[in-house]
Amino acid sequence: MGGGARRVGENQPGAEEESPVAGKTVITFGTFDVFHVGHVRVLNRSAALGDRLVVGVSSDKLNFAKKGRNPVFSQEERLEIVANIKAVDAVFIEESLEQKRDYVLEHQADILVMGNDWRGKFDFLNDICQVVYLARTPSVSTTAIIEHIAGNS
Repeated sequence: MGGGARRVGENQPGAEEESPVAGKTVITFGTFDVFHVGHVRVLNRSAALGDRLVVGVSSDKLNFAKKGRNPVFSQEERLEIVANIKAVDAVFIEESLEQKRDYVLEHQADILVMGNDWRGKFDFLNDICQVVYLARTPSVSTTAIIEHIAGNS
């Protein structure tokens, strides 16, 4: 794993009851724009579920398609930020939501972690990996941060 010993739920609100599994690769995805404590927490919680954490960072094009706006930071900058987080072992650019199965297989992931706002949407991958949905960090949102900054300028 990228960092020291981590336990799911340790000082983190909304943690689910999952135990670390030896020799397991965990994969998760996100835009990770305007990096904040919610991002840190989900990456640490994801990493705690296995021994290796692989993160797909949404491409600029995918982010625009999902959210209708370009990210504040470019995909290269976001990739560099996530790659330098202690809990993260590997990063790649996620080009399409429809390629989740391919990404899981390519990175030999045993566990897929998604936010609970996606609950049920990736259950079809249970045939190739365990799917875990984690609660989002309450009161923390990139969109809310961007709107707050824009409102104060």
